[in-house]
Amino acid sequence: MEPKIRVGVVGVGHLGKEHARIYSQLSECQLVGISDRDPAKADKARELGTAYYRDYKDLLGKVDAVSIATPTSTHYTVAREFLEKGVHVLVEKPITLRLREADELIRISRKRRCTLQVGHIERHNPAFKQVREIAKKIRFLEIHRLGPFTGRINDCGVVLDLMIHDLDIVLGLVDSPFEHFDAIGVNVLTPFEDIANVRLKFRNGAIANITASRLTFEKQRKIRIFQEDAYISLDYGAQTGKIIRKSGNEILQEDLLIEKAEPLKEELKFFLEGIRTGRGPGKPDIAARNALAIALKIAEVIQKNHPKPGAA
Repeated sequence: MEPKIRVGVVGVGHLGKEHARIYSQLSECQLVGISDRDPAKADKARELGTAYYRDYKDLLGKVDAVSIATPTSTHYTVAREFLEKGVHVLVEKPITLRLREADELIRISRKRRCTLQVGHIERHNPAFKQVREIAKKIRFLEIHRLGPFTGRINDCGVVLDLMIHDLDIVLGLVDSPFEHFDAIGVNVLTPFEDIANVRLKFRNGAIANITASRLTFEKQRKIRIFQEDAYISLDYGAQTGKIIRKSGNEILQEDLLIEKAEPLKEELKFFLEGIRTGRGPGKPDIAARNALAIALKIAEVIQKNHPKPGAA
């Protein structure tokens, strides 16, 4: 019987506590500890039957792998510490706030032959997995990712907070490099853009129109794909979808049969499986790095056209 992978979680806020919960339930790993600067999180550790550490460095030497769900501005520093010690890392999106930092983490992960996975959760959504198999020769994509303001994210705008999910998805679906984009955005409740829209044009002629907002009362996470032979509609949250095709003079609509699952659980299982099989070490998340590169360019254009109040 293979030994269990020893895992830890750094940052036990809204998302980190879910990482910890799932790890504690998976038979292939042992949750040996959680770390958070808030001492009150010791209660969460007791609830999960694991150890609490205020300083994440105390996990070094005790874990084989770690999930990092701290504020984005700390991702680079925390992930680097673990990677340099040979610990496999799953870091929540975006990988870092700066491209050079992402490149450095990739370099270290390759050198140390560690898994470096980024938490682009929609890749592991069962509904998207099914759509990916039938999405071919895409002409146009329309994506909306909208939700209420929570105040949890205060170190980046909606492009890096939410839209980056869909940039990652689009880059994976469209088999062509992007050539040009137009972007607009407005800040309302934070110093960063809280609503943004981007129109990406790819070399093969495909167009992607993406809207992200953290100002709406109700959540919406939908993608519509128009391709040569079909129209595909997918609701990420409900994990439902349909496909419409033309057959002769008829228009046929078919509901996609999707076996629902918890995307985060699927993501963590994928992370652990990669470590166990050896698929992960030495294979950093280049796709997440490429999504970050475009997201940073979009955020830069938005900031240039709509500077923060009081900016020179």
